[in-house]
Amino acid sequence: MDNKIYSKVGNATKWSAFTEIMSKIVTPLSNMILARILAPEAFGLVATITMITSFADVFTDAGFQKYIIQHQFWNEDEKEKNITVAFWTNLFVSLFIWLLIIVFIKPLSLMVGTAGNETGVIVASFVLVLTAFSSIQMAIYKSMFDFKTLFIVKCILITVPFLVTIPLALLLRSYWALIIGNLVLNFANALVLTVKSTWRPRFFYSISILKEMLSFSLWSLMDNILNWLTAWGDMFIIGIMLSGYYVGLYKTSMNTVNSIMAIVTGATTSVLLTALSKLQNDKQEFDTMLFKFQHLTSMLLFPVGVGVFLFRDVVTGILLGDQWVEAELFIGMWGVMSAIAVPINTYGTCVCVAKGKPKLSALAQVAQIAVLFPVVYFTSTLGFQALYISRTLIRLEGMLVFLLIMRLCFKISVMDMLREMSVPLFCSLIMAGVALLLRSLSTSFIWTIACILICMVTYFASVALFPRERAEMKQYARLIKNKIRRKGT
Repeated sequence: MDNKIYSKVGNATKWSAFTEIMSKIVTPLSNMILARILAPEAFGLVATITMITSFADVFTDAGFQKYIIQHQFWNEDEKEKNITVAFWTNLFVSLFIWLLIIVFIKPLSLMVGTAGNETGVIVASFVLVLTAFSSIQMAIYKSMFDFKTLFIVKCILITVPFLVTIPLALLLRSYWALIIGNLVLNFANALVLTVKSTWRPRFFYSISILKEMLSFSLWSLMDNILNWLTAWGDMFIIGIMLSGYYVGLYKTSMNTVNSIMAIVTGATTSVLLTALSKLQNDKQEFDTMLFKFQHLTSMLLFPVGVGVFLFRDVVTGILLGDQWVEAELFIGMWGVMSAIAVPINTYGTCVCVAKGKPKLSALAQVAQIAVLFPVVYFTSTLGFQALYISRTLIRLEGMLVFLLIMRLCFKISVMDMLREMSVPLFCSLIMAGVALLLRSLSTSFIWTIACILICMVTYFASVALFPRERAEMKQYARLIKNKIRRKGT
C-alpha cells in the first residue's frame, strides 16, 4: 500500500469536505431566502437559461479538466504545455459559442421556451467565458491534491449570494437577481483562482498536443454531453409539455436534494478521481481505494437519503417554504435514490475516467437516455406526480448498467461493492422503522425535531454494533481528539 498516496487522499478529502460543508451550509440558506422572495416561475426561467449555458459549457471544457487530472505526464514541461494548450482552447471555444448564442438567440429562445427574455439568455451566457478561466486552474489544484486552496477560494465566494444576489432579489423581484449573482460569483471565482495560482497562461500552442489530448477528451466530451442530456434533456421536454411553474418545481426540487447530497459527493468525487488516476495501474490498490470511498459515502449518505424521505415535509418547509408543498414527495423520493446512486453511478464514472475509458461511461449514459426521454415524454402527459415518480425510478436502470460495466470491463467484484454498502443500508432501515413509529405518535413540530435527533442516535448506535464500523468510529474520534489537542498546545 502506498502510504504517501493514502495520506494525500486523506488530507485532500478533509479539505474538500470542509469546502463542501461550508458551501452547503450557505447555499441552502441563501436558497431558503430567495425561495421566499422569488416565485417558482423565476426559478423555472433561470433553470431553462441554465440548461442552455450548461450545455454550451460542456463544449468549452471539452474534457480537458479530466485529462489533466487523469493523465500521467513525463515531466513538468510536458504538463505545462498541455495545460497551456487546454487553457487557450477552452477560451477560444467559449468565446465562439457565446457569439453563436448571440447570433441565433431568437430561434434558440423559441426552441427552449424563453421567448421575450433573449437579453437574459445572452447576459447569462457570458458565464461561459468566465468558467473558461477557472476550469483549468481548478484541474491543476485537483491534480496536485491541493484542495486546501480550493477551500480558501470557496470561503471567499460564499459571501456573494448575501452581498449581491439576495439584495438584488429584494430590489428587483425578478430572475435578473439570480443571473447577475451567478455572473458575479463566477467572475470572483476566476479572479481569485488566477491570483492565487502559480501557473500563468503564456503564448504557446501546439496542434500535435491538442490532437493527443483530444484522443482522450473527445470521449470525455461525449460523456459530458450525455451527462448533460441526462440532467437537462428532460427539462426540454417538460418545458414544452408543462407550464413554467412545474419546470421550476421540478428542477428546484432536484437541486435542493442535490445540494444536500453534494456535501458528501463534492467532498469525495474529485479526490476519488485523482486518487484512482494515480493508482490506475495497480488493480488491488485501485479496488481497495474505490471500496473505501463507497463504504464511507454509504455510511454518510444512506441515512441522509432515508431521512430526507421520511421527513420530506420538514425538509421542504424549511428549505423552500409553503409554496413548494406539491414537491414534497418528489424531494423525498429523489433523496433516497440519490443516496444510492452516488457510490454506484457517480463513482462508476470516476472508475471509467481514471482507467482512461470515458467511452464506457458515455455508453452508460446512452443506455440511460434511451429509457429517460420516452418515459418522461409519456408520463408528463399524465401529470406532475406521474412524471417525478417515473423520473426517480429510472435511476435504477443507470445503477444496473454501471454495476455491469465495473464487473465486466474492470473485473471489480459487485458483491464486494454491495458488501461495503450493506451495513449502512441495514442501519438506515432500522432508523426508518424507528422514525415511522415515532412520527405516528404526534405531528407537532417540536416532536418532529425530537424524532430527527432520536433517529440520528439510533443510526449511529446501530452502526456501532458492527466491529469494523465501531473501530472506524473510534479511529475518527481519536483523530479529532488529537487535532483538538494539538491546536490547544
